[in-house]
Amino acid sequence: MTEQTTAISNAHNTVQQLLDYIDHSPSPWHAVSTTVEILQLHGFEELEENEDWPLRASGRYYTIRDQSSIIAFIAGTQPPSQSGYRIIGTHTDSPGLRIKPNPISQKGPWLRVGVEVYGGPILATFADRDLSLAGRVSIKTGDKVTDFESRLVKFDESLMRLPNLAIHLNRMVNKEGLKFNQQTQLPLILSLAPEEKDNTNYFHQILAKAMSVNVEDILAWELAIYDTQKGGFFGDEKQFFANSQLDNLASCHSALLALLADVKVADSKDDPSSCSQSATRMIAMFDHEEVGSGSAKGADSNFLENILSRIGAALDDDGTQNQLHARANSYMLSADMSHAFHPNYSTSHDPEHQPIINSGPVIKINHNQRYTTDAHTEALFVNICKKAGVPYQKFVNRTDLACGSTIGPMSAAKTGIKSVDVGNPMWSMHSIRESAGVMDHEYMIDAMTEFFRT
Repeated sequence: MTEQTTAISNAHNTVQQLLDYIDHSPSPWHAVSTTVEILQLHGFEELEENEDWPLRASGRYYTIRDQSSIIAFIAGTQPPSQSGYRIIGTHTDSPGLRIKPNPISQKGPWLRVGVEVYGGPILATFADRDLSLAGRVSIKTGDKVTDFESRLVKFDESLMRLPNLAIHLNRMVNKEGLKFNQQTQLPLILSLAPEEKDNTNYFHQILAKAMSVNVEDILAWELAIYDTQKGGFFGDEKQFFANSQLDNLASCHSALLALLADVKVADSKDDPSSCSQSATRMIAMFDHEEVGSGSAKGADSNFLENILSRIGAALDDDGTQNQLHARANSYMLSADMSHAFHPNYSTSHDPEHQPIINSGPVIKINHNQRYTTDAHTEALFVNICKKAGVPYQKFVNRTDLACGSTIGPMSAAKTGIKSVDVGNPMWSMHSIRESAGVMDHEYMIDAMTEFFRT
């Protein structure tokens, strides 16, 4: 067995944890719920935004905003004004399809479910997949207008499908590509329509049965379409893996494991303080990145800034000078997935910047500030990778192609914290089935763990 084969084999266990994490998280709301389960197993306490926060040094905490954004942190042994924060920012949402408020329509004898496109998915990849539903539903619990609660729902079995049109009826599909009119050709096939029956509440009835509630108690929902096929490995020696939502649950998972790295060591020792770090370490997982982050819980909200202020008030002298000192002493990794070199589309890449899968994390650079990386933070991440024994790569877009962005620029602008954009290389970004390299996930966890120890 070669050294590379041994390394890949050792990384399989970690990647399997990632695949399980994603399979349990088919929506942003489920992603936060799955994350909370893991945090609670490691002694993290929940904090509510509408309550006071009596924090302590080395304490482990998390707070949730509207079920799909979460910030978790380990308080440092020194006040933030002295050691600052080490923050890893990610996002919980992925591009795809969302269910409309009045989804049921009938075409011929068929009932269809109407969907709205969320973000920028590759729509053709949703065709001929085993699709189902996951998300949250608001349920009435009493007679007051405020008497309702939000419950998670997930249909494990395939419920709907987007069948392709046969090539005999679409002769140019292989030359012109598979295209869908988003209004008329994206509704998903659900079932044959029951004869002589009003189907207005048909979808409500499906939800009510699954959740064991009355139809009239269903007030609202946010439901995502997901692929029921579980994640898995492929390639010689299983060097690669595929699943939905790698963008960006893979970054969420690596950030979470990095945050827990010192926790596991501390819990195994008689003196947990021997593993404590002076800086406050934090992961911030935001919803709505794929649609611009402009919401009450997105990266362009006050969520992160409020949490930093509250931590500073609890662990430091609540003076303006100390709050500013803390931010000046801080760093942030904006972690989102990156484009890997695709050998079948080599001209889509800058010739001198072609990140290779299983060759290490990618430092993402754009001088028009679509990414936050500058010479200072780039140098920091290079040194982190060298200290952690992790290879690294650098990426810029082709100059004649528009560059995407991340949560990094808006988070850096709101907080004034120095930031670098990084991510693991992947194929098929925004497909319903994305793929990446086994070793890169391990590399990123190691780099992020080292970042928290700086």
